[in-house]
Amino acid sequence: MKKTSLTLTLAMIMSGMTVTAWAEGEHGGGHGANGNAEVERTISVEAGDMWFDPEEMNIAPGETVKFEITNTGSIEHEFVIGDESAQEAHREMMQEMGSHGDGGHDGHGGHDMAEGEHGGRMPSVTIGAGETRTLVWTAPTGVEHLEYACNIPGHYESGMYGDINL
Repeated sequence: MKKTSLTLTLAMIMSGMTVTAWAEGEHGGGHGANGNAEVERTISVEAGDMWFDPEEMNIAPGETVKFEITNTGSIEHEFVIGDESAQEAHREMMQEMGSHGDGGHDGHGGHDMAEGEHGGRMPSVTIGAGETRTLVWTAPTGVEHLEYACNIPGHYESGMYGDINL
């Protein structure tokens, strides 16, 4: 079940920037690491058990945001940004990992984060129960819609995703 969405306001538009991410606790590999990005605003995200709040965000193309994701639930979650096809590919990979007895997400090691239509690797962070993690991300230009999701088996299907309107 998803919570009521909060609509966020658009900030200033910057052009010519590419997708970058800097994450604390990310999936065992670089996703375009860039600790030098100038953060334009911070967005607080709550990850409960099978929902995100807010359910929708408006972010300007080229805007650099810092997500502060707090897991108020009782189980581990992930926060992954990508287009629908990349999210689906990641979800399938997570299900495959779980069916091989390596525990799904807990045993993920450095699993590959699919490339989406917007190019580059998917920015992501894993958040344990009761933890807060950050992810700094610059929105791509030339894209109108992305998703953020938890692709741990069963989580997306239970409503753990949201929309990013660019």
